[in-house]
Amino acid sequence: MDFPFDLNALFPERITVLDNSLSAGRKAHGRPDPLLQISSVIDELGKASSKAQQLPAPITSAAKLQANRHHLYLLKDGEQNGGRGVIFGFLKVGYKKLFLLDQRGAHLETEPLCVLDFYVTETLQRHGYGLELFDFMLKHKRVEPEQMAYDRPSPKFLSFLEKHYDLKNSVPQVNNFVVFSGFFQSRSVVQLRKVHPKKPEGEIKPYSLMEREVVREEQRVLPWPFVHPAGPPHSPPLLPSSPQSRSLSVGSSPSRALLRPAAAPRTPFSQLNDSCRAKRTSSLNRSRLSFH
Repeated sequence: MDFPFDLNALFPERITVLDNSLSAGRKAHGRPDPLLQISSVIDELGKASSKAQQLPAPITSAAKLQANRHHLYLLKDGEQNGGRGVIFGFLKVGYKKLFLLDQRGAHLETEPLCVLDFYVTETLQRHGYGLELFDFMLKHKRVEPEQMAYDRPSPKFLSFLEKHYDLKNSVPQVNNFVVFSGFFQSRSVVQLRKVHPKKPEGEIKPYSLMEREVVREEQRVLPWPFVHPAGPPHSPPLLPSSPQSRSLSVGSSPSRALLRPAAAPRTPFSQLNDSCRAKRTSSLNRSRLSFH
């Protein structure tokens, strides 16, 4: 794919690695900012790739590359098109968090390096350019083909992987990604984390021993009104010889003989009444003596 500007000035190497900065190197002195031209190359390659794969919309663009932490490998030939160069193809990779099924059907959570888009110009296919681009990426990322996941690979791409890397036994997945049998064998336990299936709602799980100890510690720390004792409270024992022990036992009522009304407190008014009553009694006694 050729463009009306000098590709060698934008991409000095045969294979250029682009990230979200869209920078292929230092800006040349006296030249305009190459960002617009680099964005134009990426957008046109993304459109050509989506058309070749019969996708409804491009999955590669300059805006999407800037918004994600992906790497785009771009292969060019700097001698064609009058020395301005042509683009042979590109390869885009990035890490994705995936939920996958292994050979036994167990759910696993992992974040492998994924091939997200791969395109070589139709007229230049089967010339080894795709293999050159893919091998460069493997060495740059220090990864093996079976350790990667592949997003919606086309039949041509699957044939490419089988021919050059002997990847042919894929493990069925419920998403659009394809992984091969060596994917699970070559990854460590740290990279693969088993996802336990969700329990049905309403299921009651008994406390574990640790959870029980936590509850006990909380009850020890809480103040009295918030503590629920394990059993009925224990009353202090009463002596058998005490009458209260018989009257206050369960099932009996207190004895009336033991209950005496408390004396009412004396007030100045009640003291005055007592004084008047005493004087009347004394005067009556004197009158009786005089009568006799």
